[in-house]
Amino acid sequence: MDGYHDMIAAPATPPGESGIAIVRCSGSGVVETLAPIFRPHRSGEDIASLPGWQMRLGWLLDEDGGEVDEVIFAIMRGPRSYTGEDVAELHCHGGSTAVRQVLRLCLKRGMRLAEPGEFTRRAFLNGRMDLSQAEAVIDVIRARTERGLRYAVRQLSGQNRRYFDEIEDALLGLSAQVEAAIDFPDEVDEPDRAGLKQQLDGLAAVIQRLLTAAARSEIYREGARLVICGKPNVGKSSLLNALTRKDKAIVTPIPGTTRDVIEEYINLRGIPVMVADTAGIRETQDHIEQLGIARSRESLQNADIVLLVLDLGSGISEEDLAIYNQLDRARLIVLLNKDDLPQARISEAEIERRFSGVRVLRTSLVEERGLDELEDRMEELLLQHDNERERLELSFSLRQQEILTRCHRLLLDMGETINELSLELIAIDLALGLELLGELSGKTLKEDVLDRIFHDFCIGK
Repeated sequence: MDGYHDMIAAPATPPGESGIAIVRCSGSGVVETLAPIFRPHRSGEDIASLPGWQMRLGWLLDEDGGEVDEVIFAIMRGPRSYTGEDVAELHCHGGSTAVRQVLRLCLKRGMRLAEPGEFTRRAFLNGRMDLSQAEAVIDVIRARTERGLRYAVRQLSGQNRRYFDEIEDALLGLSAQVEAAIDFPDEVDEPDRAGLKQQLDGLAAVIQRLLTAAARSEIYREGARLVICGKPNVGKSSLLNALTRKDKAIVTPIPGTTRDVIEEYINLRGIPVMVADTAGIRETQDHIEQLGIARSRESLQNADIVLLVLDLGSGISEEDLAIYNQLDRARLIVLLNKDDLPQARISEAEIERRFSGVRVLRTSLVEERGLDELEDRMEELLLQHDNERERLELSFSLRQQEILTRCHRLLLDMGETINELSLELIAIDLALGLELLGELSGKTLKEDVLDRIFHDFCIGK
């Protein structure tokens, strides 16, 4: 990477007013470079000679010796630092002007502005973390629920790497057996093909379990989209308010109050879910309401869960059925609202006849009844393919999932054709599998792939 040995600097805290802000610097000589413009309160102390893991309070000075801000100078010496290099952090007062002045002084001392993710990239290149851990950093930052954070932290701790290493070690063992039989045919017997197949199938099963965990972690990292739909005045906005615990949508007895799609995030058992309350779908001459209905239909196309709200008090109308017939049953939950009314106009027989095979439940949003059961049904729907008893709580990036899928397919193909392949072809396939696993840890990764991985990181991380 060009400029890898440069000294770099960047704000490590978001812009805006705050108690403190941090400007992070990394590279050989950063402490010595900043020492001349820092005057510690403890007079006579040589900052440049301090060992790592020291903090000093003092004044940061401009080119003329004027005081710019009172800061804490934090020193972390490589290799026991985040990047593996010498790291200096200047903890100044929060606010855009103070941060800008501190950063300007760092750049004037010969540093350059860090690229997105460059601190973490240097940590990877210096062996402070493997690539799967580096990728976990962005997931930790972006986690929207405690469950998602837990998955990301486990990846950051190196849990994924341990699974990858076990698979890699097993493949290395198989490769050594095959290579030895090729190189020393008079001394080493050819490996038993049935035994090779058994080991390859076993490794494929391990990877399949990881892929199952990857599919699960995807929903906790990326979240899901829930769309509430129905005709006007059945309780859609009340449901949004109940799920979000906010008065997000206006609730009135007047049909057509919601004219646009209203969105809000909720935490559904650790899954970040974007809930969208849509305009009531009906025939109308109101141009603005027509636009809202068009957006409602668009939202339904992109939903992971659709909640169709029906009014137990008014019964099932042709309008309700017209909406119902447009919806994907696999993603649908029918919610019979206003169950608190004494005279329900929807009988159990009619529910069974109309909605056979569809998830149906009753609720009273006025009395806040049925919400726990609704959350149970939504969680089941989002995790319906998750039947594993012992869950692996692991998080995988899309890049890691794609590599694991390719490796899984390779091992299955080898197992199916093991009796037809020469030892030389088996050796080539095993080498390909090892190369794929090397991409997971970063051992065999190309520079352009690294660029893509760290492109989405924020500057300063």
